[in-house]
Amino acid sequence: MELRHLRYFVAVAEELHFGRAAARLGIAQPPLSQQIRQLEEELDVRLFARGGRRVDLTEAGRVYLAEAREILQRVARAGVAVRRAARGETGTLAVGVVPSATYGLMPRVFRTFRERNPDVALSVGVMSSGVQVEAIRAGALQLGFARPPFGDETLAAETVYQEPVIVVLPDGHPLASRGALSLAALAAEPFVLFPRDRRPGWYDFVVAVCRDAGFQPVVAEEAPELATAMALVAAGIGVTLVPSSVKDLRRSGVEYRDLAPAPRTRLVALRRAGEPPPVVARFLDVVREVLGGAGAARRAVRGREPIPSRSLSAPRGPSGRSRRG
Repeated sequence: MELRHLRYFVAVAEELHFGRAAARLGIAQPPLSQQIRQLEEELDVRLFARGGRRVDLTEAGRVYLAEAREILQRVARAGVAVRRAARGETGTLAVGVVPSATYGLMPRVFRTFRERNPDVALSVGVMSSGVQVEAIRAGALQLGFARPPFGDETLAAETVYQEPVIVVLPDGHPLASRGALSLAALAAEPFVLFPRDRRPGWYDFVVAVCRDAGFQPVVAEEAPELATAMALVAAGIGVTLVPSSVKDLRRSGVEYRDLAPAPRTRLVALRRAGEPPPVVARFLDVVREVLGGAGAARRAVRGREPIPSRSLSAPRGPSGRSRRG
């Protein structure tokens, strides 16, 4: 028995006329009659009572019609489900995000993706780059958004956003009265940094850009999380460097100032190497759209701001990856 036998049977059962059913199916009447006879022989029951030009369903035919319709509907639903899964419109997706990307950047991505793909079970975890790498290796995450260096060259990595680094000062700090600051202006300031064992990538990045500016930062206090770092700055313990998107965090007691020239930090999408699953590819399309638009808007606001003649970010090898870390 094949699905076409069920479709032929349903057509005849609904039309109660072999000629009209054949026209509806786009086939000749004799082959249709033959297929129905083969179905009845296979089931060993009469599905239709034929009398002259009239065709009626038998009791067995009425029972079989309900079952046949259900089977065909289930097959149709299965086809829809498979096609939606192949497009990444359904399924589950676990995503990791570094804390500094949770202010302004990624919330817009998550909101857009949820609005467009309500049938995807999306879970989000805020975690360091190193924890994301471990979770992707273990299969607990399908996708991570980290800041380099992340320490695993076997993962597929795509830069999805670049942004300048800014300085966070205590409210009322003498340097807050200026406009954009040079990094060298911070040489005498105590710094609040993440512990290197918790955030090695960001710690090394900050130390490196300060050294490029001619000084070694003096760490006054270490903060395990961004919120703690901001609280320590607000308390006057020191200053800290953060990606510019953190300005979306409206924190009392601190002031944000641009740096000129500004070091730049990258947000990188991490996943296992190879062809991404459809739901991952779909999410990355949204990331490129939303963050690409955010970058264009930021460039438009910046206008004709001169491009720094020298990058203060980590030097790159032939592969484009950071040599630090």
